[in-house]
Amino acid sequence: MHRQVYQSGLSSGQLVLPDQIGRRSFLHRGGISLGSMALAQLMQNETRAQEARLEKPDHWKGILSQPHFPPRAKRIIWLYMAGGMTHIDTFDNKPKLAELHGKPMPESITKGQQIAQLQGQQLNCFAPQHPFRQWGQSGQSIAEIWPKLAEQCADEMCIVRSLHTDAINHDPAHTFMNTGTMIQGRPAMGSWLLYGLGAESESLPGFVVMVSTGKFGQKQPIAARQWHSGFLPGQYQGVEFRATGDPVLYVGNPSGVNEKRQRDVVDAVQSLNRLADQRLDDPEITTRISQYELAFRMQSSVPELMDVAKEPKHVLDSYGTQGGDGSFASNCLLARRLAERGVRFIQLYHRDWDHHGAVKDHSAGTAQEVDQGVAALISDLKQRDMLKDTIIVFGSEFGRTPMAQGNGRDHHLAGFTMWFAGGGFKPGFSYGATDEFGYHAVENRVSVHDVHATLLHQMGIDHNRFSVKFQGLDSRLTGVEEAHILHDLLV
Repeated sequence: MHRQVYQSGLSSGQLVLPDQIGRRSFLHRGGISLGSMALAQLMQNETRAQEARLEKPDHWKGILSQPHFPPRAKRIIWLYMAGGMTHIDTFDNKPKLAELHGKPMPESITKGQQIAQLQGQQLNCFAPQHPFRQWGQSGQSIAEIWPKLAEQCADEMCIVRSLHTDAINHDPAHTFMNTGTMIQGRPAMGSWLLYGLGAESESLPGFVVMVSTGKFGQKQPIAARQWHSGFLPGQYQGVEFRATGDPVLYVGNPSGVNEKRQRDVVDAVQSLNRLADQRLDDPEITTRISQYELAFRMQSSVPELMDVAKEPKHVLDSYGTQGGDGSFASNCLLARRLAERGVRFIQLYHRDWDHHGAVKDHSAGTAQEVDQGVAALISDLKQRDMLKDTIIVFGSEFGRTPMAQGNGRDHHLAGFTMWFAGGGFKPGFSYGATDEFGYHAVENRVSVHDVHATLLHQMGIDHNRFSVKFQGLDSRLTGVEEAHILHDLLV
């Protein structure tokens, strides 16, 4: 059972029996050679991490003995609007674009630019599809399709309207937003955080992912490699909790198996794993030992987490869910409960923002699916005095074009919006701008690497000093290009 929990949530791989000789054992027994010396150098970081894990195998530590500087936040909840939220119809009002609705987009704006499915077609201006208002004492400009979020939380939001990215299509853009590169197989940001800082909870994973699906727009797939640990040890991989039914496969005992019998099985398996580990010295076996223990604890912690019956009625009403219905609102409630229990990185995907057609109706419908849950999450965290050390991130892999694709919008990478709340970000603050068409980020441009560097900074990590030797290079979440901490966004 525990092996199945481990595989569905954390990693795959078969148990290596003690009478087999692994690759690393073979190299070790082969004597000290130039090859083994080079291998030892390349594995230096991994060895240090393994030693830290073996010292306290039941609770994985991070590779950093302490943060680089005092952190402003303890955790991140990333609300990921998968599919490409249209910034022009939500958080980035463009009156000039409205004036030119239906007229050709000036060639000076689009000439030589990377455009997805609209390449070679007549490019016409497409006005913002919803009215905007000023909200809160800060006067944040937000579309009226966000009534609860705007009314309750405008003065908590730090809106950045000058994002740009490197990828024009969904999958590589997801990969870039999550891992800092379009190359598949690199660690997700949640994995980097766990690798550096470790997990706070001994009975829940430190990196949890949940996915919800709405009724509007195309449903792009979200691959599990978006929360993979890449070249980091396997225990830092994210664990997906399913929205309905058992949140983790095989988390419950089969009929006739009680906790004592299950403990006996786990102890027996762990003994075999330790024998294999002594013989082969394989970090993945060490990972497996830890994950069996975590899986055993999750058999108690996960059902308790998912049981929202004891939540006060006014809290359930604020989220607009009774829980367990697979909705984004239900996942927001679970995100708060996960945060209370020490989960460091929580990522909620809502797969409903790919609006190539009917963008007016679909953006309004998708916003309605999200609006109440987001507002309730922020308000709930604030009421519990948790918003000050919890970072809320809200955004997509890219934006949508200011040009029409029929009555919809195409993918857009040159300018889009994200916003943040809590965790030391300035409340009621707007930063950056796109041009008057909403096409190019032109004022205080912000890259994906800048976002990652800033989030790491708020968690106490200097991104320039946080790397892992991989294939002969010092690999970082923020890549090899210069990344900037966005100090203007921070209190």
